[in-house]
Amino acid sequence: MSLDNIAQIRKLDKEKVDESIELLPDQIRQVLQDSHLIKIPREYKNVTEVVINGMGGSNLGAGIIKAAFADKLRMPISISPGYNIPEHVNKDTLYLISSYSGTTEEPLSTYLKAKKKGAKLMAITSNDPKSKLAKLMIKDDVPGYIFSPDQNPCGQPRIGLGYSVFGMAVLLAKSGIFEIQIKEIEDIIARMEIFTRKIRVDVPTNENIAKKIAIGIYGKQPIIVGAEFLMGNLRILRNQFCESGKNFASYLSLPELNHYAMEGLIHPESNKKNLLFFFVNSKLYHKRIQKRLLLTKKVVEKNHIKTMQHNLSGKTKTEQAFEFMQLGTWISYYLGILNNADPVKIPWVDWFKSQLK
Repeated sequence: MSLDNIAQIRKLDKEKVDESIELLPDQIRQVLQDSHLIKIPREYKNVTEVVINGMGGSNLGAGIIKAAFADKLRMPISISPGYNIPEHVNKDTLYLISSYSGTTEEPLSTYLKAKKKGAKLMAITSNDPKSKLAKLMIKDDVPGYIFSPDQNPCGQPRIGLGYSVFGMAVLLAKSGIFEIQIKEIEDIIARMEIFTRKIRVDVPTNENIAKKIAIGIYGKQPIIVGAEFLMGNLRILRNQFCESGKNFASYLSLPELNHYAMEGLIHPESNKKNLLFFFVNSKLYHKRIQKRLLLTKKVVEKNHIKTMQHNLSGKTKTEQAFEFMQLGTWISYYLGILNNADPVKIPWVDWFKSQLK
């Protein structure tokens, strides 16, 4: 499979996943335009904690916000996906339910539990006619954001990150959890529009960093390594490698991995053949983290395991988080193409859900 054979790519990508990825900046722009319509009750600004429940692609926005905006958050945010809610949830908790489809059973099952505890409910979902969450929001007058996913023609939540990440950010900012500078977001949108022209499908491999990285990863099990404000991005890329790339992946964080993971590189012997460590570096990391990354890369190479490294270029942590999100989405798309798979289809997830019913 050649990533420069556009006709081959079109045969695999029948649901316009590449178009959805190109529209990531427009998704964010749409949320920015919709933001003036979002009204949050004044008492929501008195909460002392935020708990977010979302699954899969609907969970990813929370990770970005918690990591990339960590130095701006005025209270703790916990991500608690699943069927139960933490015991500490109470009237001073902002409980945010995130479900792109509005039909995800795990977060929906916690709606009444959080309501009974007196938590201040909030939600984000699409305007899909089947969205149970949207109907609950309208019925109970729950504040939040019901978006129209016009800029995500493929319909997959993991490709509609502009809605889930920035939509959630707007909700929390309007609740007083942290501040968003509109000018910074407008600059990010402009940067993303320029960047996508360099890595989209019609840009040949020799000029396309996303295609080059995908080719380097192809045939391997990638271990994504990063730190600090990019922790949310590591989770996103792990999910996208699995779902869009049809390629099993995992991630490790610095400095934590230095205290245990390196000793596991030796066995099994197949590590040398199967694994690839993908290091994501940033000049905005703590200086000791930057040194740890380079030394960790040497340790991996001394164990005869392949490595790759990408250095982010954004001037701020927020810029780099969105830069990495956009790059990673394209890499996972190209990896799916190399694996001769339709990036949009998730047959095992669909089978599993059918069996649960």
